[in-house]
Amino acid sequence: MADYKDIKGGTIQNFAGDPPAPIAGQVWYDSTAIAFQYRSVNPAGSWASGDNLNTSRYIVGGAGTQTASLVFGGVSSTVIDNTESYNGSAWTELNDLSSAKAAGADGGTPSSAMFAGGEASPGATNDVDIWNGTSWTETSDLATNKRYIAGSINSSTAALVHGGITPGSAPGTGATELWNGSSWTEVNDLNNPRRSHCGTGTTTAGLAFGGYDGASRTYTETWNGTSWTEVNDMDSTGGWGGAFGTQTASVVSNGTTVQTWDGTNWAAGASNSTNTTNRAGNGTFSAGMISGGEPPTAGVVTTEQWVSPTETSETITD
Repeated sequence: MADYKDIKGGTIQNFAGDPPAPIAGQVWYDSTAIAFQYRSVNPAGSWASGDNLNTSRYIVGGAGTQTASLVFGGVSSTVIDNTESYNGSAWTELNDLSSAKAAGADGGTPSSAMFAGGEASPGATNDVDIWNGTSWTETSDLATNKRYIAGSINSSTAALVHGGITPGSAPGTGATELWNGSSWTEVNDLNNPRRSHCGTGTTTAGLAFGGYDGASRTYTETWNGTSWTEVNDMDSTGGWGGAFGTQTASVVSNGTTVQTWDGTNWAAGASNSTNTTNRAGNGTFSAGMISGGEPPTAGVVTTEQWVSPTETSETITD
């Protein structure tokens, strides 16, 4: 039988604690712990419970990070305008949206966010609200009324919104609009028209995935600032999910099914505990969160926080 030296080309080294910059699969002897150690990888990530929202809701907007987030609008039996902020441990009520709406394109930062289009009461709207850190202000409308749309939004001054459903576009549209801080411009459409999909990334490096066009879809497309390109599909459908991240590192939760994107392929992530859809997703691949969701018809208040795949040092036991 081959020994460790034959396989790895060297003997096991001795360290007082961890070696400098250990790599996955590395084995060493820890003279402090008096034990053999190895570097283990948790490729699936993990979830932990966060504080509950003050108002239950679903198809809700979100912006920010795991420790500095906003959620806004959504449905709580009826369409609402409530805004809440999160500091990593508790939610606080803030100034409301200009008007009640849900299922719009959302994103940005806690001091510069956007909620564009969506479901108003009644029907779809083209209203756009921007957030300055204190209050919401209506700005220039989208070209058409649309709901169940997604966004790849940097801030209130740089936004990309795509897909959705407009009057007469059932079961979905590929229309994409770009915001430069003062006006909207129609740009190249998605390759696969759809609604209820997810969007992450920015106006120059966007990602659109999942959705519905009469059937649930696994389509994934990247945006380079000019046009959309089809890339590898999701492992399972991701419409109605809560998503966060960038064009090269994203996470989406749909029900309790979680998928992660590394810029090339989708993989299974650790399941979250709340079996709901239509959530807000905020944050990055390293530290994100999901909030709200349905069912029931009034939505839920649940928040779950994501920790990205990690490496840890483990003791080798018999």
